[in-house]
Amino acid sequence: MNIPTLRTASVQRRALAVVVRNAQHRRYATPVAYESKEKDPQLGDYPQLPDVSRQYLPPTGWWDNQMRRNFGDTLHEREELYSMWGPDVPSVPPSQALFQFSVAVLGFASIAFFCNLATPESPVIPREYPYSGLVVELGGLEENKARPEQETEDE
Repeated sequence: MNIPTLRTASVQRRALAVVVRNAQHRRYATPVAYESKEKDPQLGDYPQLPDVSRQYLPPTGWWDNQMRRNFGDTLHEREELYSMWGPDVPSVPPSQALFQFSVAVLGFASIAFFCNLATPESPVIPREYPYSGLVVELGGLEENKARPEQETEDE
């Protein structure tokens, strides 16, 4: 055996060991789609189709481009969820969406607060009615009472 042949074999073994080691690590880090091995007993003879939204399919090349279906395709058991009219697939993670919503609400509330601070006081005095705010004249309800009259020494 030549020395270059031994080196090549040694390099190949190391490379294979690295590939196998990376494949083992990758197996745990890569998410795997859950596939149920059990057939749903309520479906009977109906085919059990994969749970894939039509929004993930390519937009062209279909008999019906809007629904992304071909003529005669079997409908999914949950077509209302996986059709183009079903719920949208979220493109923003929930934590980031909550953060963005919080920033928007905080911005709106702060603008309202500063507008309230910037509003000047009313330059007029509220009107005062005689006889304890015309309670009897307005029907005698205590809710209609404006402000009780105060006797001053000037009168």
